[in-house]
Amino acid sequence: MKKFKYQRSSGTTAEHCCVPLCQASSKYNNVLSFFTFPADEEIRRKWIVAIRRDKFTITAHTRVCSRHFKPEDIREPASETARRLLKRGSVPELFEWNNFSLPLPRPGVWERRQRLPPEDDRESNAPDHLAEDVSMDHDYVSAPDPAVVDLVLEENASLREEIRKLRGQVESLTLRRRFGIHRFAASDKDIRFFTRFASYDLLMRFWALIEPSLPSMVSVGQGQRGTVTDSNAATHSLQPIDELFLFLNYLALGSKQRDLADRYSVHQTTVSRIITSWSNFLYTVLGSIRIWMPEEQIREFLPADFKDYPDTTVILDCTELRCQCPSSPLLQSEVFSSYKSHCTLKGLIGIAPHGAVTFISALYAGSISDKQIMRESGLLTLLKPGMAVMVDRGFLIDDIVPCKIYRPAFLSGRFQMSAGEVRESQAIACLRVHVERLIRRVKEHKFFDSEIPLRLFGSINQLYTVACLLTNFENGPLVKA
Repeated sequence: MKKFKYQRSSGTTAEHCCVPLCQASSKYNNVLSFFTFPADEEIRRKWIVAIRRDKFTITAHTRVCSRHFKPEDIREPASETARRLLKRGSVPELFEWNNFSLPLPRPGVWERRQRLPPEDDRESNAPDHLAEDVSMDHDYVSAPDPAVVDLVLEENASLREEIRKLRGQVESLTLRRRFGIHRFAASDKDIRFFTRFASYDLLMRFWALIEPSLPSMVSVGQGQRGTVTDSNAATHSLQPIDELFLFLNYLALGSKQRDLADRYSVHQTTVSRIITSWSNFLYTVLGSIRIWMPEEQIREFLPADFKDYPDTTVILDCTELRCQCPSSPLLQSEVFSSYKSHCTLKGLIGIAPHGAVTFISALYAGSISDKQIMRESGLLTLLKPGMAVMVDRGFLIDDIVPCKIYRPAFLSGRFQMSAGEVRESQAIACLRVHVERLIRRVKEHKFFDSEIPLRLFGSINQLYTVACLLTNFENGPLVKA
């Protein structure tokens, strides 16, 4: 290709070629022509692709010089004063990266096929001549040299080992980049943030507890179709442990389903099914474990702080979760809580003196009283005359429980409490604080920070119960030994 450099032109305007690596300019080249981009959108796209310019803005002054077009694409002027023009549909093809030349056209099938000469030129009755013309380029029958075979086998083995290592590195890198539990396995701080479990070790112990029950897990899709199959044979977009991690993110962070779908690169419908499936699964698996403790076992683990109240079996308190206000006035009156001045759902929680959750009631409408929730929760059937319960001042349940009650004293019309009543109230309040700390642990799941929408009323009992039961696995004891 001819080079056109430093041929100063007498013109006043300078046009430059926009092709990468091309330095042609009309200021120094008076033998080149500079063509504007075609108006036809299809041809213009072909030009942009050919010159390899991405995200390229074309203006009225953008030019491509004639060096990049084949000679037959250019129409020479009829007179000396006229300009050279491009033929319609011409596309630049000659560039520095292909040495300003086009590859030779590939021969056709008929040209590539080796054919015998015509019959007139062949001498079929002269085998000697044929034998002379035949050239044996390869001997396909002879065996290769054993040393060469050994070298090839060793090279293949080393290449396979290198490929295996590279695949392992790619899989490891992909695993670290993908959002899931293994990405945060080395950081207990991240594990606590995303799951409320105190450490990765505690989370893995919990996983080992529930993993044997996974084959009996029924997904939402299987339940809707009415077909129960082996969960291991089902197609999952996420690994089961990552599905659990997603569900714990939903509870611990209160993440929206759309955000979780983006994090885990799955569809939002898949996220909804995972949350529903795992809430039902954990509600069934954890709910099948007996959490109510016998009196003998409670006394065995009784903390020293309860030495003055050794027969305490359970510490009770109620908690309320804010919910969306229904449109029906009748439903509003049912769920409105005068204590919170808002629509709520109310539940009863009981813990053993050493801090483990031993009783969880269902959620009721916020207008229910503490006494009524005691009746309907089923706790009364678990209490016996030799036991004692520790409650707050508002629990006026003396006439319905068959056991002793430890409750802070209140004035009830008197002007002043005695010194003994004050000391006893302070002692009971110091011990009752453990149940409030546990309720705080439950509400550290940010899912309960926002109002519970009405559409979740069908599954809120499962989510709430699972969150309460998880506190027995997520952290250390509330009361130190």
